[in-house]
Amino acid sequence: MTERSCLAIVLAAGEGTRMRSSRPKVLHEVAGLSMLGHVLKAATRSGASRLVVVIGPSQPDTAKEVRRLAPEAGIVEQRERLGTAHAMLAARAAIERGVDDILILFGDTPLVRPQSLQHLRQALAEGAAVALLSFRAADPAGYGRLLIGDDGLRGVREDKDATPQEKGITLCNAGLMALAGDKALAILDRIGNSNSKREFYLTDAVAVARDMGLKAVAIGADEDDVRGINTKTQLAEAEAIMQKRLRAAALDAGVTLVAPETVFLSADTTFGKDVTVEPNVVFGPGVSIEDGATIRAFTHLEGAHVGKGARVGPYARLRPGADLGADVHIGNFVEIKAATIEAGAKANHLAYIGDARVGEGSNIGAGTITCNYDGVAKHRTEIGRNVFVGSNSALVAPVKIGDGSYIGSGSVITRDVPEDSLALERNQQTVKPGWAKRLRDLKTLTHKKP
Repeated sequence: MTERSCLAIVLAAGEGTRMRSSRPKVLHEVAGLSMLGHVLKAATRSGASRLVVVIGPSQPDTAKEVRRLAPEAGIVEQRERLGTAHAMLAARAAIERGVDDILILFGDTPLVRPQSLQHLRQALAEGAAVALLSFRAADPAGYGRLLIGDDGLRGVREDKDATPQEKGITLCNAGLMALAGDKALAILDRIGNSNSKREFYLTDAVAVARDMGLKAVAIGADEDDVRGINTKTQLAEAEAIMQKRLRAAALDAGVTLVAPETVFLSADTTFGKDVTVEPNVVFGPGVSIEDGATIRAFTHLEGAHVGKGARVGPYARLRPGADLGADVHIGNFVEIKAATIEAGAKANHLAYIGDARVGEGSNIGAGTITCNYDGVAKHRTEIGRNVFVGSNSALVAPVKIGDGSYIGSGSVITRDVPEDSLALERNQQTVKPGWAKRLRDLKTLTHKKP
């Protein structure tokens, strides 16, 4: 396909009523990214250079999500809910600017892939004025049916308006469509509302185009690509499909997933070479794993970076801001939050490191915590290079531990420790010989039966 300009218009005015949620439907997440985010990403990857999102009135959260994910996108409101063609005309100003291809997407179809959208654009490049995605439905109830004649695609009949004979058609409209930019407004302005709901249906663009002597075509797509999400059940089904895709992509890229079906990935999870992921690992948004790292079983990661050759888990938790250097070891029941752990440092078990830096080669003993919160604000702990922190120590921030220093086990450190120093904070041990035996003897006498 020659270089063609493309405008993607995403219709995202739906509410979350059938989701039993106060959140707008398109903000519900699949693989850690909103459904709207998936659609915007697919549009961009298909070659769209301009984006416009049509939202309903009083949807500030949807507008905020658009600005977060695609700051350059235009946002327009469909103040009256008069159908999909009416929603398209809310973006009239963007269409009037002129463009070769117009992609029409829906914010609740998160599984759509760029390849499907590129097939629509290719049809326009070959002379179609209207191209829509179609699929064969095992159960076509609720979908618009494609009316095919000897001369090709004639129109789309909405389910509520279909005759009994038309309801038997299994070739269905997927909803996603493309219009030739120089014909789009002429087609949209001719769409009427002579249907059972008195709405302006975008699907009528096919019949309108034919009446204008223009070409309309249907492009086949996989049903999973065009799934619309209206309920939590459908959302869970979409999640399962997306996870299957993400796992397959990770395996194809060379990641070792010991038990793929138990690993959950986010849409933006990235892996280097020779990475191993053991069973029951969850990757939240914003995780990157470098070459040769191992993520052991039952580990949860979010907003974290894991360096080359690092080892994390089992039963570890990396929270947002965790940044592990090369060959770092983070062991079982260790939690890292907003902390940099430099190359070769270790925290092998039962520790919490938050709002901190742990220098290269340092060792954090079992039971150690950085006391980063004073009930009002968070404070940082700075641990230098080659520091040894003994087990069951508490580092009360803000505090700095100098390079090469040693913290005795069981210490509560509240003041800075100079380099190469020993810091201890303990009461003097008291030993009372025979005390335990006397206590046992006393208990025996007290509880002796008469």
